[in-house]
Amino acid sequence: MQDRFQSYIQSEFPELLTTPFLIAISGGVDSVVLAHLCKSLPLNFSLVHCNFQLRGLESAKDAEFVKDLSISLGCDFFIKTFQTENIAEKSKSSIQLTARKLRYDWFQELIETTSYNYILTAHHLNDNLETFLINLSRSTGLKGLTGIPQRNAYIRRPLLKFSKAELKEYAIKHNINWREDQSNASTKYLRNEIRHKIVPSLVELNSQFLENFESTLEKLKQSELLIEDYTASLHQSLVSDEVNRFNIDIEKLKTYPNPQAIIYQLLEGFGFTQWEDVYHLLDAQTGKILKSSSHQLVKDRNKLTVAPLSTEEIDPIIIEENDKVVHINNSKLEFQDRQKIEETKKQFAYFDKSKLKFPLSLRPIQNGDYFYPFGMKGKKKLSDFLKDEKISPVDKPSQLVLCNYNGDIIWVLNLRTDHRYKVEKNTQNILKIELKE
Repeated sequence: MQDRFQSYIQSEFPELLTTPFLIAISGGVDSVVLAHLCKSLPLNFSLVHCNFQLRGLESAKDAEFVKDLSISLGCDFFIKTFQTENIAEKSKSSIQLTARKLRYDWFQELIETTSYNYILTAHHLNDNLETFLINLSRSTGLKGLTGIPQRNAYIRRPLLKFSKAELKEYAIKHNINWREDQSNASTKYLRNEIRHKIVPSLVELNSQFLENFESTLEKLKQSELLIEDYTASLHQSLVSDEVNRFNIDIEKLKTYPNPQAIIYQLLEGFGFTQWEDVYHLLDAQTGKILKSSSHQLVKDRNKLTVAPLSTEEIDPIIIEENDKVVHINNSKLEFQDRQKIEETKKQFAYFDKSKLKFPLSLRPIQNGDYFYPFGMKGKKKLSDFLKDEKISPVDKPSQLVLCNYNGDIIWVLNLRTDHRYKVEKNTQNILKIELKE
């Protein structure tokens, strides 16, 4: 096993041969064997251990074991203790998710504040099979069936080629001690149920099951790479990129065979899960919106627009008569008294100041909004006006309006002022408002 491990490091993780790194170590057989294998090459590493305090005295013994192990291996160690249960209760999250977040947040901190560039975890072939089966049971695409990646960001996983049985056999053969976590024997969690009931049955049916699974996994990864290449070529043909969003041409998309499969490949990284609703969006009315936890997908005439969910909600801003500048996120409004109208652009608005009553207010649009667009007769619903102006449904929620004290909309920012507040021949005082990015 040691020779296979060395060969695997040299071919797949050559960066570890010349760079110091950290090994995430629980005290269990997997991570302890990983540490001993790295020592045997020898590689330059230190140990990092999270004490989540979830098993009372046993958690403290795990931490002490890791400390002793680091001394015996002649390497440095980092240990951090977390009040996991209290943090989970405050955040109203599960213990498992909280521990995972605490772990990786600390790992990120170590990468940013120390000279180490990588952290090794001891995920192995059995872990990969368990992950495959979990994803399969929850419904997934090809990416969910390709297992745990060898690397992502600063994480490296050099034991994915080795089974749990091989690791245990190596530990016993080399008289390596480790700590047993009794919670791993419980079938309370889905992964443990798969680990202790399903995987042993599969291996009993076919003694070569794990080896065959590894071979299948490699084929699936190759297929995934092929699909990624094809998706990249489709992206060039079907997608137009804008700042912080992109558009998918529906008419072009429908000329390809299997448009639903293409949509899945283009959108699977944006958190959408209700794929039937996504597919129906191709023939939905303009303005129909679907949301994931991070993005929104909008039907906008002959295109689908993907954009991040807005993280900035603008509360109404009150503007007094003496205010000269009002800041709005990355923009600002400047107010100036004028004697005449100067150049006219959409970012400029001119009003008969005598018709205004302060304080004015700046707010996002609301259902039922209407105004009297300059250059038109009568009033118009703001939603209809924005539709006529071809404002994307993605942009409508962030559209701002400036209102008079009585609530009248006097300016749809960057688009049109209200006819009732226009400058006339007998206007004595003109207020110029400019929107600057």
